Amino acid sequence: MSGRIEGRRVAILVADGFEESELFSPRDALEQGGATVEIVSLERGEVQGFQHMEKSKTAPVDRTIDEVAASDYDALMIPGGLFNPDHLRGDDRVIGFVQDFFSQKKPVAAICHGPQVLITADVVKGRTMTAFATVQPDLEKAGAIVKDQEVVVDEGLVTSRNPDDLPAFNAKMVEEFCEGKHRGQAQSAA
Repeated sequence: MSGRIEGRRVAILVADGFEESELFSPRDALEQGGATVEIVSLERGEVQGFQHMEKSKTAPVDRTIDEVAASDYDALMIPGGLFNPDHLRGDDRVIGFVQDFFSQKKPVAAICHGPQVLITADVVKGRTMTAFATVQPDLEKAGAIVKDQEVVVDEGLVTSRNPDDLPAFNAKMVEEFCEGKHRGQAQSAA
């Protein structure tokens, strides 16, 4: 994988309550490929990870949502976790940041509960996606075409269901991020 995404800048959008493996495994895959990865969150300091319902590792925040724009990055990744998406999708700055990736046709990856942020950003209608089993009906109600598969790719949008899907998710995420902008990515942007 080395060198495939060298020189690309990737934002990982995360708040307290992220699923530990869904942040660290994709981050490691991106960094091993040569990407520069920054953790973007609501506030400075550290964000608290979880392993399911138990607190686990923290991650240092590189930049706050007030310090970034989608134009600063080549791609966006959103991990899941039970609490992470709720913290993110309740913030208008986050929603605007996410929508800008779609309007700029940049690749986006989200896993597990992460697609809930995309639902709130109103960028899922007509898109083929997957998510954690309990999020799949929400995607359908928001107009997405839902597949129960380990990884689904639709014009630069990569989604997966849960931590078991991380190997397939990471591989497709790196591939799509390498390809860069996708013409069809902006079709669903609000």
